[in-house]
Amino acid sequence: MTLALKDLLSDSTEFRTILGKAHALHALQQQLIPLLPPNLAPYFQVLGMEFGTLTIAASNATVAAKIRQNTPELIDKFNKMGAEVNGIRVKVQVSYPLPASKNKARQLSHTAKEDIKQLEASLPDSPLKDALHRMSSGNNTGRKS
Repeated sequence: MTLALKDLLSDSTEFRTILGKAHALHALQQQLIPLLPPNLAPYFQVLGMEFGTLTIAASNATVAAKIRQNTPELIDKFNKMGAEVNGIRVKVQVSYPLPASKNKARQLSHTAKEDIKQLEASLPDSPLKDALHRMSSGNNTGRKS
């Protein structure tokens, strides 16, 4: 007989307490996400709530500053939602994992390639001419062809 992890955790008093805290932290995280600019969501995590003080980990000082800047409004909004928050503490945790970059390699348009080739043709031999050649030929590795 296989038990779901949730059922197994719910059967133990100790685990039930931990599971309850995890659910509460998750709920606070979900409440906090829409209260801050959407681009910050991957860069912070609710760490805990103790004696009315919400503790948040930020992945860098910029995110921490933005959260601190919004602290009075956040406290007010949390209280309106029924969460008894009277203070917010923000910790910068550089080790907090950053989301994977979604940047894709960009391709030059045909027109841009032609313009670069024309500029390249007008230049004497130089590192700039070599770089323009790599750009227009699609070999943008930084090494000479």
